[in-house]
Amino acid sequence: MPEVRPFARHDRDGLASLANRHIAAVLPGGAVPVATLLAQMERDRAEYIVDPWVIERQTIVGLEADRVVAAAHLKRFGSDDRTSENYRNAGLIDWLISDPSHRAAGAAVVEGCLAQLKAWRTRLWYADGNLPCLGVYGIPDAWPHIEELLVAAGFSNEGGQIEVIYAGDLNHVERPGRTPVTDLELRRVVGPLGTTFEAWIRDERVGFFEVEDVHGTANSQLARWADEGNHWVAPGHRGQGIGTWLFRHGCLWLCLGGKDRLLAYAVERRARGAEPMEASADRCDNYYTRLGLTRITRTTRGWCRRPAGVKHRIPG
Repeated sequence: MPEVRPFARHDRDGLASLANRHIAAVLPGGAVPVATLLAQMERDRAEYIVDPWVIERQTIVGLEADRVVAAAHLKRFGSDDRTSENYRNAGLIDWLISDPSHRAAGAAVVEGCLAQLKAWRTRLWYADGNLPCLGVYGIPDAWPHIEELLVAAGFSNEGGQIEVIYAGDLNHVERPGRTPVTDLELRRVVGPLGTTFEAWIRDERVGFFEVEDVHGTANSQLARWADEGNHWVAPGHRGQGIGTWLFRHGCLWLCLGGKDRLLAYAVERRARGAEPMEASADRCDNYYTRLGLTRITRTTRGWCRRPAGVKHRIPG
C-alpha cells in the first residue's frame, strides 16, 4: 500500500524529478530547479492577484518504497471581502502529479486532497496543473492519467475553458517586411506584461502584439523562451496583414535580445459566461502554423467539484 503524508524537506529531489517529468511532456526541454518548486509551494509570486487571498497551504506526497510517485499542492482561500467571490472559502488542488505506473498512489493522494479540503470546511473545490513553468497550467492533454484521477474523484471541467498552446523557433519566422496598409505606423511601448508593439493609423490604435521575456530561472533552456502576452487587431482592420506584421516585429525584437523560442495561445472553448469566441480553433491553427509555430498541447481549465446546492462561476 502506498504511504501518503505531508511533504517533508527530504522529499524535495524526488518531488522535483516527478514534477519535471510532467513539465517536459508539455514544454520541449522544460524543467524547473528544486528551489523554484519549493518557492512556489511557499508563495506563488506569479499569481500576484489570486495568491494573496490564500490563507493556508498544504503539500502532500504519495510514496512507494520510499520514492515519491505522486504529490499534490493544496490551497485554502480566505472568506473576507478582499477575496474574489468565486474563490471565497474555496479550496484548490493547485497541482496534482503522479507516476502513471503507480495509479494506486495517485488515487491515494487524491483521497488525501479531498480529506484536507473537507477538513478546511471549504464550500467548493477547484483543480489545476499550475506547476511553476512557462506554458504549464490547466490539465494538459499530455497528462491523461491526471485527468482520469480527477474525473474519478468527481471533478469536471464542464463550462471551463480549453486553450491550445503553440511553440516555434523564432529563426524560422519571416522578417516584417513593408507595412501592409497605407499610413501604418509601428510604436514600441511598455505593456502590462512585457513589451508591446502597437499599430497606429493616424490617431487610431488598430492593433497590438505583446511579448514577455522569461526571467528569473536557473534553467538555461527556459532562458531562450518568450511568451505571447496579448495579440489583437481592431475588427474593422482585420484580414489586412496587420496582426502578422506586428507578430513578426515582436519576434525580430526578441531575436535581437537573444531569444529564439516563443509560446503563443488560442482559446478553443471559452468558459461559461465569457464573451463569444471571435475565431475558430481551426482558424487559429492555420494562423499560427502559417507564422511558423506548431501546436504542442491542448489544456483544459476550470476543473471543479461542485458541492450540491452551491451556485458559482468557474474562474477561467
